[in-house]
Amino acid sequence: MHNHEPADYHCPFCHLTPDREPDVVYRDERVFAMICPRWWPRNAGHLLIIPVAHHENLYDLPAADGHAIFDATRLLARAMRTAYDCAGVSTRQHNEPAGNQDVWHFHQHLFPRYPGDDLYGTPPQPDWLPADRRRAYAERLRAALTP
Repeated sequence: MHNHEPADYHCPFCHLTPDREPDVVYRDERVFAMICPRWWPRNAGHLLIIPVAHHENLYDLPAADGHAIFDATRLLARAMRTAYDCAGVSTRQHNEPAGNQDVWHFHQHLFPRYPGDDLYGTPPQPDWLPADRRRAYAERLRAALTP
């Protein structure tokens, strides 16, 4: 349909390495969610919610996976409010180069929001956050998901 993934693309979500597994906070048969290694300074610990099956973008996403992503987003948003004591959440999802998509596997961002955080006016930090800092946020979210 509207695909831009190169033929030799090595998908970072399909090939998560074991050292990245501690970042995963939720997984079921259709969806997983992980702490994003790319950091916005006033929105620490934001999540990527990703279908397990490889689908490049929203146009290719089967309805069942879309429903699973939305259900996981709602579950994780509630956990995020508890774990981070944030004032709200925002979601963001990109498709195609003109839509700022830069990973050719559908994913949705879930950001914790705070008054005055200026999420949309603030660029992300240039480097990925160290694993130990990401892990601390993952542990908080996992604890909030535990009944």
